[in-house]
Amino acid sequence: MNGSRITAVGHYQPARVLTNEDLAELVDTNDEWIRSRVGIRTRHIAGPDEPVDELAAHAAAKALATAGLTPDEIDLVLVATSTAVDRSPNMAARVAARLGIPQPAAMDVNVVCAGFTHALATADHTLRAGAATRALVIGADKMSEVTDWSDRTTCVLVGDGAGAAVVEACPEGVEPGIGPVLWGSVPEMGHAVRIEGQPARFAQEGQSVYRWATTRLPPLARQACERAGFRPEDLAAVVLHQANLRIIEPLAAKIGAVNAVVARDVTESGNTSAASIPLAFSKLVEQGAVSAGDPVLLFGFGGNLSYAGQVVRCP
Repeated sequence: MNGSRITAVGHYQPARVLTNEDLAELVDTNDEWIRSRVGIRTRHIAGPDEPVDELAAHAAAKALATAGLTPDEIDLVLVATSTAVDRSPNMAARVAARLGIPQPAAMDVNVVCAGFTHALATADHTLRAGAATRALVIGADKMSEVTDWSDRTTCVLVGDGAGAAVVEACPEGVEPGIGPVLWGSVPEMGHAVRIEGQPARFAQEGQSVYRWATTRLPPLARQACERAGFRPEDLAAVVLHQANLRIIEPLAAKIGAVNAVVARDVTESGNTSAASIPLAFSKLVEQGAVSAGDPVLLFGFGGNLSYAGQVVRCP
């Protein structure tokens, strides 16, 4: 009942890098057009022999090693993804099997680009209730598999990858490191971001998403800070869903986090959907851009026009 905290993070990206120049050979586009509209320079693309659960397991193994834990010490695995091909076994069970986690509760969370922050809140609530003691929370997506590579409006956006966090129940007397979640959605606008059809394909109404994100989300992000007892200017970093640099920069400015490092991993990773927040957060930690104990706002948004955000203490 004392809350939970993130004790380690990790990330993984496939080796293949796809540049804007590479894309110009596939569709009618160029580096200047892509950079000016979405800010992306490169993205990592998984091969046909690299399934989503493999990306997720690599990131999770890195987080486990950083935490100094063994697989048998994990009793909950949550994987946020919207690109699982099969319905069963779910992605969480496949990741647990790859890592040798013996008897975890294993669940997938599909809230598309807001999936990781939803999963993190779910883990926090579970640990607070005493139903688990240590969790692996993973965001992983293989967007390249649901992309029409002849459509220049979407293929320039996407990338593949995974990020993971170890979440542990706080011992008595230790301040919780995950603040209250603020979450919700706009179900009637679910058509604005879609992965649907046979075969499944990613599509979005870019202008609708841009207007909604830059106007509706800033007060919600500030409310997430208030729930955690922080002012935006207290934040050391802001990690938003890495959708588009033209969304990230105005949104971060409107939140009022004037002293915060703003994650801009979208420039080198593209939009990795549920992986984008843990991937960017893990990179900030690895690069030393944030320090242990620093307050960081994580805020996911996107598919279903869903959103979820919380302030966490940096591991």
